Amino acid sequence: MQVLIAEDDPVSRRILQSVLARWDFQPIAVEDGAEAWQVMQQPNPPRLVILDWNMPQIDGLEVCRLLRAQEGTEYSYIILLSARGARQDMIDGMGAGADDYITKPFDPDELKLRLRAARRILQLQADLLHAQESLRQQATHDDLTGLWNRRAILDVLDRELARAGREQRSLAVMLVDVDHFKNVNDTYGHHTGDIVLRQLADRMGAMLRPYDLVGRYGGEEFMAILPGCEFTFTRDVAERLRKTVADQPMVIGDIDIELTVSLGVAAKNTPTQGDADTLIRLADEALYLAKGAGRNCVRTIDDVGAVTTTDIS
Repeated sequence: MQVLIAEDDPVSRRILQSVLARWDFQPIAVEDGAEAWQVMQQPNPPRLVILDWNMPQIDGLEVCRLLRAQEGTEYSYIILLSARGARQDMIDGMGAGADDYITKPFDPDELKLRLRAARRILQLQADLLHAQESLRQQATHDDLTGLWNRRAILDVLDRELARAGREQRSLAVMLVDVDHFKNVNDTYGHHTGDIVLRQLADRMGAMLRPYDLVGRYGGEEFMAILPGCEFTFTRDVAERLRKTVADQPMVIGDIDIELTVSLGVAAKNTPTQGDADTLIRLADEALYLAKGAGRNCVRTIDDVGAVTTTDIS
């Protein structure tokens, strides 16, 4: 683990570097608070910091305050090192944001124990953040495909509609339904059907732009949200996706599974028109029309209710 040492006294700094290296830490030593602050602004800074209180330019207390004022960064465990041993000094140091306080001259064995405790705390925090991220992933993503789940993709749609209104941009919603998917499950089994859905999800992700958003809307149905897409462009995207699925079988082991999809698209071309429910209803109506037309085709409804068709080529 990297440890930042900010100590203006060269002898103390070398001693700290030596003992930390001996304890399998990776010391990064600087001689004043300004340098310490610069190191902590770099990508992936040390998460364990030893600060001398009295330093040129910026003292240890001010570095503590600056670090604690940062938002959206990983937590840094700060040990304040000082010759000041009065009770009020310790209170001031901890009040500035230090996690621990050691007086000079320090006892190496005590410092070693404090560093071990700091490392355990940082590891526990990392484990907690990992668990929180895992729970967030489970709450917002579909277990099978890794895409946004139904609730999350609907939340995303609300946010994108609000953004489209603020930025005066268009927005399109595309519903994609696998044609006769029950036949895949009945013929090859549900495990193979799951692989087909995962491959389709990957294929959609590869075709769409990096900032387009895709979710599993339910069963074998997917929803894609395309910010800033004009009506004609969205229809072309849907047709390319339809053609790609129809022309390239899903390869699972030594099995080639022919697959087609039906697509319904609703486009919001005017920033003040429509809400999420309206767009979804229009996209669903377009999808219903695509299925009624024999499947393996695209139907699109714009924000004035006009229907356009893209037939099987």
